[in-house]
Amino acid sequence: MGNRLTKIYTRTGDDGSTGLADGRRTGKDAMQIEVIGELDELNCCVGLVLAYSLPDSVSRLLIQVQHKLFDLGAMVSGADCAPVKPADIEQLEQQIDRWNSELAPLREFILPGGGAAAAHCHLARSVCRRLERRLVGWSHTGALVEASVLAYVNRLSDALFVLCRVLTRENGKPETQWQKDF
Repeated sequence: MGNRLTKIYTRTGDDGSTGLADGRRTGKDAMQIEVIGELDELNCCVGLVLAYSLPDSVSRLLIQVQHKLFDLGAMVSGADCAPVKPADIEQLEQQIDRWNSELAPLREFILPGGGAAAAHCHLARSVCRRLERRLVGWSHTGALVEASVLAYVNRLSDALFVLCRVLTRENGKPETQWQKDF
């Protein structure tokens, strides 16, 4: 790959614009850049979860997710990247099913918490949901957002939610259920 960033500051964005992978420039407030920013923020949140001691299988899955989020960012930026494959979505679904089979059925909404790792995972889940909203909003501007990308992000937020429950259990914490009019 070589040195991609030989100079960190370029001054080309001082006017409020930013460069895309395909060479075009756009405003830093463009919906496309919002989506890229959400992908970056989600990737950072996943990185926070990875900072904790996790089972190897969880770490491997989250690192794969981080790579996929970079791929999606490149794709949104106009680079020619591999799209989300059905196998990517199936992998998340299979993991959700494995984790969920070991958990008590949900009877009520649960509050974010459950220890530091679980709380950071809840943060990642909420950022993932915001990313999903931004992708849908961007698609309403005429951008071509593949259905597989929306499905992957939707499934990822589900996986992060179930992982929150797993991490809460692993931490020996109880799930705090929402109580109406508490």
